[in-house]
Amino acid sequence: MTATERSIAAAEAHGAHNYHPLPVVVATAEGAWMTDVEGRRYLDMLAGYSALNFGHGNRRLLDAAKAQLERVTLTSRAFHHDRYGEFCTELAALCGKDMVLPMNTGAEAIETAVKTARKWGYRVKGVPDGHAKIIVAANNFHGRTTTIVSFSTDPEARADHGPYTPGFETVPYGDLAALEGAIDAHTVAVLLEPIQGEAGVLIPPSGYLAGVRRLTTERNVLFIADEIQSALGRTGRTFACDHEDVVPDMYVLGKALGGGVVPVSAVVASAEVLGVHRPGEHGSTFGGNPLACAVALEVIALLKTGEFQERATRLGEHLHHELNVLAGTGAIDAVRCRGLWAGIDIAPSRGTAREVSERLMERGVLVKDTHGATIRIAPPLVISKEDLDWGLEQLRAVLAG
Repeated sequence: MTATERSIAAAEAHGAHNYHPLPVVVATAEGAWMTDVEGRRYLDMLAGYSALNFGHGNRRLLDAAKAQLERVTLTSRAFHHDRYGEFCTELAALCGKDMVLPMNTGAEAIETAVKTARKWGYRVKGVPDGHAKIIVAANNFHGRTTTIVSFSTDPEARADHGPYTPGFETVPYGDLAALEGAIDAHTVAVLLEPIQGEAGVLIPPSGYLAGVRRLTTERNVLFIADEIQSALGRTGRTFACDHEDVVPDMYVLGKALGGGVVPVSAVVASAEVLGVHRPGEHGSTFGGNPLACAVALEVIALLKTGEFQERATRLGEHLHHELNVLAGTGAIDAVRCRGLWAGIDIAPSRGTAREVSERLMERGVLVKDTHGATIRIAPPLVISKEDLDWGLEQLRAVLAG
């Protein structure tokens, strides 16, 4: 057996089958490239679902992590540590907010946002206890905890996990009239992805996010933006909400906040909103640990230069143009792109998205399929134009007919 076959066989025998990965076994990575155990290189066009916005092995992030590893990695929140205050200050400033509540994973941050919205509803808005309602959008993906899958419309994510958590109402994504009709006196929040990533990089109609902001402000409802995948440079702006000059009441952040080095997530909001939490009511042993704060501080410093936002805008325009040209050949049924983030619907005549992903892997390009016909493209923001063009050349070859 080859090293690849041995590794996959061990994973299949002893790892739970909750993923169906492509048959590649990565051993090392740098920048936008990964190398497998056989020494073959692959262009990473997924970037860990945007967790690797700044590339594999980013030297500034690794140096920050190494320096902190030599000092202290964990104290728990039972004590203060010297990186926590700086991290909260810098992230709050990046978001234009007052307070930060750090966690580890995106799902934890969404759970935190849900709990925060409900507490705010009871303690500030005056909703009767046990009646708080949060409105969500169809085709959402916010994580995989029991509460979160309770308001998923994806059968694969939701099935066989009941009984489900009540308190959520689903409306069509992008439909302001439906959202307005769903808001009532017990509504405490609207939870949305500014761009629905897992659903296939679905971009809402122009003006939708601004409309959500207007409605929630008018009705005294919190607007929670799940920017776990879409924030921190991916779409060409620091936040995807920036494309409509919208500032939500709560940002939910994750993935790229840890630079692909450590898991870091956070809820960022005003003091009025996050101030509803009292000691002992919510927490996390690892949330806001020194190592996480050190890496995240370096991520924030990278974003302050604007370099990565500019790269995502410039290369994203090129990516969008090239994908539209390819769509003109009939190989792609639809293209959705914002910054260096694209969803393409493969024409049925060219195979399923999984089949196309496998053929791309054979040519040295790694992407991810979703929902049968869609491929997501999200390379690290450090990718060169030459490498991006090479990846697109492989896609053209695979879809040639």
